[in-house]
Amino acid sequence: MKSKFTLLFLSLLSSLPLSIARSLGKCVGQLIIWLDERSIRVARINLQLCYPLMAPEQRERIARQRMYHMGQAICETPGLWRRGNKWLDQKITAIEGREYFTEALADDRGTILILPHQGNWEVIGLWVSQQATMTSLYEPPKMTGIEHYVKSSRERAGATLVPTNVRGVAALIKALKRGEITAILPDQQPPAVSGDFAPIFGVPAQTMTLVHNLLQRSGSRALLCTALRVAGGWKLVFKPVAQDIYSQDQQTSLVAMNQGVETIVALAPNQYQWEYKRFRARPEGIPNPYSNGP
Repeated sequence: MKSKFTLLFLSLLSSLPLSIARSLGKCVGQLIIWLDERSIRVARINLQLCYPLMAPEQRERIARQRMYHMGQAICETPGLWRRGNKWLDQKITAIEGREYFTEALADDRGTILILPHQGNWEVIGLWVSQQATMTSLYEPPKMTGIEHYVKSSRERAGATLVPTNVRGVAALIKALKRGEITAILPDQQPPAVSGDFAPIFGVPAQTMTLVHNLLQRSGSRALLCTALRVAGGWKLVFKPVAQDIYSQDQQTSLVAMNQGVETIVALAPNQYQWEYKRFRARPEGIPNPYSNGP
């Protein structure tokens, strides 16, 4: 019953015009603020860690604005998933750094898009898979009843989804060696065996080694990107990575990748996923910042 209700809710959201979905999303964000939910409490902790010199009132403003953007992402994504490519093309209002993406398409080494959790990252997957052959990792949702809905939605523009396991990583390497594109969200906390500590905003964070390993094993290139929420749709941004990301030294590569994430976040800090407990894993002797909080 829970799955059926969720599918019905997603279907209703998908029928809403983008402007209405976003207005509804802002209401969701305001409710989160009023109820002082975990999301905004975590966002406040993360912002204090990452911007210690910023005025408290400015950090609070970013945290509140993020809740509005989070609500908008929740309410606009079902429509984004279920509408056609033509609709999405009409909602891409601008593409900054398109020359970097065009360069990547012409490169037969394959490209890893480094896509932080900002704006609406689903837009990148759907738009890019219209432009080139794309293979991406896919982790099924916890609610099994909606797996087909989510998977088919993400694949509708032509992307191939592979599981988040050894087989899936092997498939990514093969795809990159064929000159294809993949997108990796680099700012999730990986298992200890799949990551190492590297600073982001000056804070040690357990950082995935997947991008470094893929670059070393496939010989592909990397490109930073995001889809920012703007009036009437989304603005796509592509930016080059620092050359250090290609270093054989893992720590050097991880530091460069996190600096790239910082560059993307700086474009619109209020659209970044501050509500995620990014700093749960800590180096020995450093306390968990969330232990006495949310």
